[in-house]
Order: sequence, then structure tokens, then C-alpha cells
Amino acid sequence: MRSQPIKNGFAITTAVAAAAFLLTACGPSQPQPQGTSGAASTSSTPAASSAPSASQPPSTPAASSPSPSSPASAQQGLCKAANLTVSSDSTGGGAAGSIYSKLILTNSGTEPCLLRGFPGVSLTADANGAPIGAPARQDGSSPVADVLLAPGQAGAADMRYTQAGNYTDCNATQAAGYRIYPPEETASLFLAEPRTACSNEAIELLTIGAFHAR
Repeated sequence: MRSQPIKNGFAITTAVAAAAFLLTACGPSQPQPQGTSGAASTSSTPAASSAPSASQPPSTPAASSPSPSSPASAQQGLCKAANLTVSSDSTGGGAAGSIYSKLILTNSGTEPCLLRGFPGVSLTADANGAPIGAPARQDGSSPVADVLLAPGQAGAADMRYTQAGNYTDCNATQAAGYRIYPPEETASLFLAEPRTACSNEAIELLTIGAFHAR
């Protein structure tokens, strides 16, 4: 008769244990610590290095600096005898046995050209003749400058002719005019102005300055 209560107590104990197990299994899961969710947590915000700094604006390509432009005169060719006409202006008068004039070269071509420096000048027997005596001496007091001539424009150089009669050893001979070489040119022009020349090359009758704008 005592075995029945024991069996009933064992059955009750077993039922209580089973109910406790079921409550534990059905209870809420424990929260996981932050930072243990793997790739999902690391991909939620972009890396700090990929965001531009607030103090530094996005870089832009540097603009290329334009090359300095060359002066207009440096791009022009020198004036050639074939595109020039020659004349003179003797209104400067004379003094102490000398005649002062301006030797004038005019651009007769269709393109601008440049006069730079001193012309070559000699007295000559005719347009095709050889020079007589010493060529013109360059006047070093004349500043050298680029003279840009548009078509129709002219440049001038100051010239002095000393009277041949001032020299006893001149060996005077008649010249028909001047042979003119533009600066750095091998072809020449002829200016018809009769003068008395000295065949003695030790005597310098002519002095010429550098070209300047007229």
C-alpha cells in the first residue's frame, strides 16, 4: 500500500522538472554584445578615409599657363631691297662744310617688315658702278632700335656728307649718287644725288646713323 504514494510523488516531481525545462526553452533569447555581428556591423558606415575632409575642397586639374607671346616685331622679317624705295630729305641744311640729310627707306611691299640698325652707304659713279672711297662711318651715338614698317610706312637714318673740297689729298672724282644697303641685306638701292667723292679711302666723307621711325 505504501508504494502508491511513492509512485505518485515521483510522477509529480518528474512533471515539475519537465515544466521548468519547457519554460527555459521558450523564454526570450539573451541579447548579444555589440560588435559581434560580423560584416553587417562594419558595412553600416563608410570608412573614414573614403570621405573627403571638410577643410579640403576636391582637387581640380591645374590650368596650364599660357606661353608668353612674342613681340610683334620679333615675328616680322627684315626689310629687303626689293620691297623698299629710297629717298632723302635735305631740309636739315648744312654747316661747317657739311650737308645734313635724312636717308629714307619706305616699305613698298604688301607685308610689314623690320629695319634694325645701320644701312650701308657709299658714293658711287652710277647705279651699277663700284663704290668710290670709304663707306659711311656709323654714328655710334645713334641708338639701335627695331623699326617696324607697315606697307607704305618709312624709316629714316640721319646722314652727313662732308664737302670733298675740305681735303687737299682727296683725289676728287665725280659721283652720281649713293649706293644704299638696307641693314643685313646684300642687295642694294641707288639714290641719285650727284656729289664730289674722294677716291682716297683714308678720307671719310660720310657718316650714317641707325634707322628710327619717321
